[in-house]
Amino acid sequence: MNEQRRQILEMLAEGKITTDEAERLIDALERQRAVSPPGGASRAKSRPKYLRLMVLSGETADGDGPSRVDVQIPLQLLRAGVRLASLIPPQALTKVNAELARSGVPIDLTELKPQQLEELIDHLDDVSVNVEEPDAKVLVFCE
Repeated sequence: MNEQRRQILEMLAEGKITTDEAERLIDALERQRAVSPPGGASRAKSRPKYLRLMVLSGETADGDGPSRVDVQIPLQLLRAGVRLASLIPPQALTKVNAELARSGVPIDLTELKPQQLEELIDHLDDVSVNVEEPDAKVLVFCE
C-alpha cells in the first residue's frame, strides 16, 4: 500500500474524513497514478523546443571588443526540413548528396528518415557542449 492511500485510511479511521471523502480521495489517487509516467515521476520532462548555439569571444577579428553570437534553432524547423527532404525525387537527392560530399559534408539525405530525427531530438535534451578557449566560449544545448 502506498503512503498516500495509508494516510487517507488513517484519516478515515480517526474520523477526520467521511467514507465518501475517502473514496473520492482514493479515486483521485488512482486517476493520478494512471496518468503519471512509470517510475514514479510526478511530472513528465518537457521536450526541448530549440537547439541553441552561443559563441562568446573576447575580441572580434577587427579588434572592436567582445563579440557574441546567439543562434536559437527551432527543432520544429529540423522536423519540417526532414519531411521536405523526403519529397525530393531520388535523382535530385543523388545530385544533392554528391554536392554535399564535394563540399565536405558527408550526409546521405536518402538515409534521413523522420523517425530517426525524432530519436535524435529525444536524445538532444541530454546534450550540452561547452568549449572554453582563452579568448572564446562556445555553448551548444537544447532548451
